[in-house]
Amino acid sequence: MGHSDFTLKCANNHALISAESYQATKLDISFGRYSAMVFLEAEMSWNVLISPSQLDRKGLLLRKAIIVRLLEDVTNKRASKEHGYYIAVNQLKAISEGKVRELTGDVLFPITFTCITQKPMKGEILLGYVDRILKHGVFLKSGPTESIFMAEKSMSDYKYIGGENPMFMNDHSKLEKDTAVRFKVMGFRWMEADRQFQLLATIAGDFLGPL
Repeated sequence: MGHSDFTLKCANNHALISAESYQATKLDISFGRYSAMVFLEAEMSWNVLISPSQLDRKGLLLRKAIIVRLLEDVTNKRASKEHGYYIAVNQLKAISEGKVRELTGDVLFPITFTCITQKPMKGEILLGYVDRILKHGVFLKSGPTESIFMAEKSMSDYKYIGGENPMFMNDHSKLEKDTAVRFKVMGFRWMEADRQFQLLATIAGDFLGPL
């Protein structure tokens, strides 16, 4: 089997894959609330395992089975340390000859496809929203990134105000739950157990803060 121009779109984005090439690009993709990110398009190689019952001579059902299994495999992985978050399978480019596993009869097909990914970068400016407010800082969310902490000391002159609806305030604005925020990434680390990145954020700087 050879080249295919079949285009795939995946809402949840996850795959254990090896990247052969990356190309940085701005893509018009809406993902979550207030996301404005630089996405990467990577050509990747992956092995898809198909059961004997899904094989057919004409290849139409086989192609469909490979596509479905690829999307399942992608969805089962949230992200990787090397590649970041998997946003969408974009194009199935090639299906190589399958190899039969003797014990099960399953067939392993090497495939090549392109995938849209997003990985945080230090110094990057992102848009997000306030998810939780604590006395010592706030947690934000932005697109696929769900663990972003902004400490009180990185919020310039904002002060914590407790109560039923806690918030951080200064003389001109406030940060409360669901407030949209433009922030800068100070640093990040990969959490293998959770398969996600944890980010440290700040709004100290020009043109940063609540929107």
